[in-house]
Amino acid sequence: MAEHKEIKAFDGQAGPIECVIEWPEASVEGWALVLHPHPLHGGTRDNKVVTTIGRACLQRNLVTLRPNFRGVGDSAGEFDNGKGETKDMQMLVEQFVQAYPDLAAKPWILAGFSFGTAVAAQLQANLEDAVESGSVVCATPNALILVGAAVGRFQFRDISLPENTLMVHGEVDEVVPFSEAMDFARRHEQPVTVIPDASHFFHGKLVSLKSLVQQRLATL
Repeated sequence: MAEHKEIKAFDGQAGPIECVIEWPEASVEGWALVLHPHPLHGGTRDNKVVTTIGRACLQRNLVTLRPNFRGVGDSAGEFDNGKGETKDMQMLVEQFVQAYPDLAAKPWILAGFSFGTAVAAQLQANLEDAVESGSVVCATPNALILVGAAVGRFQFRDISLPENTLMVHGEVDEVVPFSEAMDFARRHEQPVTVIPDASHFFHGKLVSLKSLVQQRLATL
């Protein structure tokens, strides 16, 4: 599935941010940044939901970037409740497109799971601000994918979800209750795709989740 994998560190506010970068076997059509769940509750770039999203992106011939947030693995720093992590990811995006300039003009995907959705949604907003101010290094994502969204729990700035957003939630999510996800979706007039009987970590439902992500990527 992946032609090759590399480990690379980028500079974050608190020091190095360690990432795994996977390259597809076929010609590259774009790239994806996939963000993991809560660092203080065992969240890493190797979480099964994160790697499931990553595999869907690889099969769409997207170079896939999965970082460890600050304080996880070999990434420096300590948990910052989403604010520092969002700045780290903005720095990472800027450095990534500078390191791989051939990818800068290609479509890209921003995806997050659980805590990662809070970072993804606020990163999206930061990038929109950069575009408006003319200080853009990278275009805004061609799709925003929020899985098991916990954005409201770690929100520090105003956000607006773009029309290209896919929001997926488990019907019986025990960490972020479905009612909480619906309240968030309602505030942003965002449709939600619900996987019946799925828990927060989509046990036994990862194939369904991957299929939904693939369907979204097929529209790029």
